[in-house]
Amino acid sequence: MGRISGLAEAIARLVHDGDVVALEGFTHLIPVAAGQEIIRQGRRGLTLVRMTPDIVYDQMIGAGCARKLIFSWGGNPGVGSLHRFRDAVQQGWPGPLEIEEHSHAGMANRYVAGASGLPFAVLRGYVGTDLATVTDTIKPIVCPFTGEQLTAVPALNPDVAVIHAQRADRDGNVQLWGLLGVQKEAVLAARRSLVTVEEIVDTLEPVPGAIVLPAWAVTAIAEVPGGAHPSYAQGYSERDNAYYAAWDAISRDRDSFDSWLHEHVFASALGSNA
Repeated sequence: MGRISGLAEAIARLVHDGDVVALEGFTHLIPVAAGQEIIRQGRRGLTLVRMTPDIVYDQMIGAGCARKLIFSWGGNPGVGSLHRFRDAVQQGWPGPLEIEEHSHAGMANRYVAGASGLPFAVLRGYVGTDLATVTDTIKPIVCPFTGEQLTAVPALNPDVAVIHAQRADRDGNVQLWGLLGVQKEAVLAARRSLVTVEEIVDTLEPVPGAIVLPAWAVTAIAEVPGGAHPSYAQGYSERDNAYYAAWDAISRDRDSFDSWLHEHVFASALGSNA
């Protein structure tokens, strides 16, 4: 467990056509390099899962990797819409995209249920919304003890979870810190997992607020410095705000997106900046 390999090798081994794939990260530690490697290897028919899909999912959707998106919010943070996502939903380009929308709380609870080996999660959520009328995986349930009406959502158990972290040791243990989302839960819920890291070290020195994913919970690790760019990795890199702003213009037009894709993803071993 926690086998150290190159990024291309890990993606080839772990991510297959038709898989349910979760690339998680919240504001920082977003596994962008891994997402671009999935594009580069031409994966198709993926169900993409993420609480907050942003530009890496826009890129994957525009590249034709996805058939479905399970999410709770989508956008280019601080800028606007995801234009490749919108084009797929509204115009079916480059192919039709099915969507399954939840709340943040619903998605988080689905991951927790998956990580806990439970078939579903129960929460006081979705009240006052119409999500249950458009999303089949949101169901009312009555508490057997109090009679209170609650909401049930099925567990999420992705075929593959991919996250980015600051570092791993040579035994395959992973350490991450800063603003975190559901990375831990996604990895523990998934059947296979890949963690890209800024560096591999001999010893994981303690960091305030850090969490450690033990080697037994991780399938593969790839050392990819800058693998979260344009998001940031606390202690290693800053957020590239100009990239997010530039993406809005690049992604609005199909031809400009295709040009970007061939220049910055297919022409590069790890992709590059916009």
